[in-house]
Amino acid sequence: MNVAQNAGLHRYTLPNGLRVVLAPDSTTPVVGVSVHYDVGFRSEPEGRTGFAHLFEHLMFQGSESLEKLAHFRHVQSSGGTFNGSTHPDYTDYFEVLPSAGLERALFLEADRMRAPKITEENLRNQVDVVKEEIRLNVLNRPYGGFPWILLPPVLYTTFPNAHNGYGDFTELEQASLDDCAAFFDSYYAPGNAVLTVAGDLDVDNAMALIERHFGDVPARPVPQRPSFAEPPPAGEVRGEHADPHAPLPALAVGYRVPDPVSELDGYLAHLVLASVLADGDGSRLQQRLVHREPLVTDVSAGCGLFGPFEARDPDTFTVTAVHAPDVTPERVLGALDEELDKLAGEPPSTEELAKVTGRWASMLHKEHDRITSRTLGLGASELLYGKPELLYELPGRMSTVTAEAVSVAAKSLRPDSRAVLTITPAGGAA
Repeated sequence: MNVAQNAGLHRYTLPNGLRVVLAPDSTTPVVGVSVHYDVGFRSEPEGRTGFAHLFEHLMFQGSESLEKLAHFRHVQSSGGTFNGSTHPDYTDYFEVLPSAGLERALFLEADRMRAPKITEENLRNQVDVVKEEIRLNVLNRPYGGFPWILLPPVLYTTFPNAHNGYGDFTELEQASLDDCAAFFDSYYAPGNAVLTVAGDLDVDNAMALIERHFGDVPARPVPQRPSFAEPPPAGEVRGEHADPHAPLPALAVGYRVPDPVSELDGYLAHLVLASVLADGDGSRLQQRLVHREPLVTDVSAGCGLFGPFEARDPDTFTVTAVHAPDVTPERVLGALDEELDKLAGEPPSTEELAKVTGRWASMLHKEHDRITSRTLGLGASELLYGKPELLYELPGRMSTVTAEAVSVAAKSLRPDSRAVLTITPAGGAA
């Protein structure tokens, strides 16, 4: 078995195709285990919106050797925590336990990779659970689904990029056991996954345990991932959503950004631009729109509908703002365009840039100190970039983003190639 080492990481692939990343760190007596599957919202079949997220729930409902709720009991009785989450391009599962619990976590993940227990009862139960999540987090909450559900169908035109990854009730209810079997067979093969183990571990022992538990998971064909690329808007496109729970009007502006994988430096420049615009009280949009004029009660900017480094191309730059009823969206958009034009014509100062990039580097280092974030970050970096050590390189790369690169990023966010979503509150027009 060929084990590659870089940045203290050990990488190898099992004969069944499972990619493994080991990140030993003996400074704390805990270990994190995660499995990333190369399937997310964008891969779910048309007519089955929300299926990737529904399947994530089903993976906790028992497996070949474990009855329902046994996964929860085994982790919690070991003093550990666990969870899973669905993203545009992957689904992840993790456990963090005292280091003595490593084998238990590996057994749990291998058992459900081999054969989750998907029954009609479990399926119907989890459809109801997901529907209740949607009611709680979207339908009955002010600004629910804003902007991550509501903006994509304005900015994008293809089903993978534009549809609601949380799911439509009717389509969720129509999900069948045959759908589940086909989804599992297609996307939950070991060759479509990355196993990451980080923390207090002995590399040779961890490799032996991984072979013991994952080595006999049968290999299956891995689907070829299609390209989800689509051209950016040829002009400004608009959408409107009536929110019966929103107390104030709001708007979200969406732009396309460089491919996070093949054009990472350009993507990082957009991340720095987002911080220059709206991160912290001294940022440009905060100063202008909240304090000086003021036009909005809240403004934010960022890359990724769930956050940065979580998706392949295409990815989204968003600016969101909540404003008073007597402020029109055009006034907010006009101010945004003026601030972007200023940055396009005159790059940020050395001091302004250093403050932003320093904050990014500090935040990334702090995130990597947390075993949960580190484990998940290494797995996602391997899955999306084929380079887990990128997680450790990002703080330094953020620090080298230049003022000129930020200016170029600002110039790329044009009014004639963007989506504008307005939120109309109950009983009034924006």
